[in-house]
Amino acid sequence: MAFTLPALPYATDALEPHIDKMTMEIHHGKHHQAYVDNLNKAIAGTEHENKSLEELVKNAGKISPAVRNNGGGHWNHSFFWEILGPNAGGKPSGKLADAITSAFGSFETFQEKLNTAGITRFGSGWAWLIIRDGKLEITSTPNQDNPLMDLADVKGTPILGIDVWEHAYYLKYQNKRPDYLKAIWNVIDWKKVGKLYEKAEAVAVH
Repeated sequence: MAFTLPALPYATDALEPHIDKMTMEIHHGKHHQAYVDNLNKAIAGTEHENKSLEELVKNAGKISPAVRNNGGGHWNHSFFWEILGPNAGGKPSGKLADAITSAFGSFETFQEKLNTAGITRFGSGWAWLIIRDGKLEITSTPNQDNPLMDLADVKGTPILGIDVWEHAYYLKYQNKRPDYLKAIWNVIDWKKVGKLYEKAEAVAVH
């Protein structure tokens, strides 16, 4: 039941020029692969060996740091690849658009707040849009933590996550994290995020 690296849902150069091919090759093929390999090593021969990734992540505070870090890395990246895409960007529509306007006043204000969460995350980590108690919120987590974890400061269901580790952008943007955060809006697949929102909202209602 070892975990495996999921294939990218698009070619490594599909997000050019916003995210370059070499970054995608290294980020997916090296960094994400390392999280998978190290997670498998961390759970081998333990009571966690046959648990789902979701179980490991939700109970990260009760398991070893190796499982927390690598399980989080595997979950976060698997999620990240799916909400990006070529010919994407623009703005959300439908229920998600209405919810963003209701929570933040406007899409542009929402963008600013999520960018700020990414820029001000010290060191490595993630910026998130989550559903918490039926409402949209912006938060950030250190390292490979995420809002599903039992030890997260702000818990909720992620519907959008932006990786702000340097390995996500350094080859193209160097130390200019704000430039990367500005560019990534061009490759966010709002149809995918919208589906995640509707699924999470349905769960929250029930």
